[in-house]
Amino acid sequence: MTEINFTDVEMPAALESDLLRSFVAVADCANVTRAAEALGRTQSAVSMQMKKLEALVGTPLFERGPRGVALTRKGSELLVNARRIVDLLDDTAAALAAPALAGQVRIGIPEEYSASVLSRALSAFTKVHPNVEILVRYARSAVQKAALGRGDLDLAVVFEWQSPEGDILMVDPTVWATSEVHRKHECDPIPIALYESPGWCEDFAIRSLESRGHPYRIAYRSDTKEGLQIAVSSGLAIAPLSRSSMPPGCRELTGAEGFGAIDSSTVVMYRRKNATHAAVDAMADAIRDAFRTHLASSPTSPGRAGS
Repeated sequence: MTEINFTDVEMPAALESDLLRSFVAVADCANVTRAAEALGRTQSAVSMQMKKLEALVGTPLFERGPRGVALTRKGSELLVNARRIVDLLDDTAAALAAPALAGQVRIGIPEEYSASVLSRALSAFTKVHPNVEILVRYARSAVQKAALGRGDLDLAVVFEWQSPEGDILMVDPTVWATSEVHRKHECDPIPIALYESPGWCEDFAIRSLESRGHPYRIAYRSDTKEGLQIAVSSGLAIAPLSRSSMPPGCRELTGAEGFGAIDSSTVVMYRRKNATHAAVDAMADAIRDAFRTHLASSPTSPGRAGS
């Protein structure tokens, strides 16, 4: 088959950015339906776009399967440039539309969203507002809300169990995680890993075991999510983790196995009273957009760990 150089492919100017944007969304979601939802279009419209794009480049870009799509080798090659083009268009449009901002924005956010959500939000924000100083703090929800009340934070993303008054970003279950190889949930008693700080673990995680009659022993404690992930991956214990922060080689323990969700909280963004700075507005928008993208690209509902 003739080798294709995608930089030499000429696409109709009226369709190029639109097709590439849809292509990137399908590649990120690995599912045409979820990509269509993220784009605000119908599934059939996005499918037609992908067929048109494949016709333009003269080769299949996806391998179709019962659970979604996967990129072909040529699709992976195209994705690199397609993502660059879409990002450049978005950055250019945002830079032209947005006024230059300065100052400082102070953010509190759960640790588990530092890579999956905050990095995306910060990338989008700093491309448009490079002169804004950003301060990020990771802490339990109670600590973040107290800091917001004192005026030490401008924005706080926290977990709520009551009716939230802030900006709801998503609903987030916490589950027991176990290693697929070590299967520590089959031990008697079950070794468990918990957060070092008291409160949530005793109120929710331990109670979920006791209510289901599971004998357990505390084998490990850590003050970070990464610490609990290591405990599970290494086969030391099972641990309460957000569904979205499940380590590779590990899985959720289901209700059918006698476990099920530990709790289901809502991820909410609160804003400091009287925080009227335009940079805070822009950062709040970037965080909302990043959570929407995160949800659209997640195969399961994201979760949460110790608050």
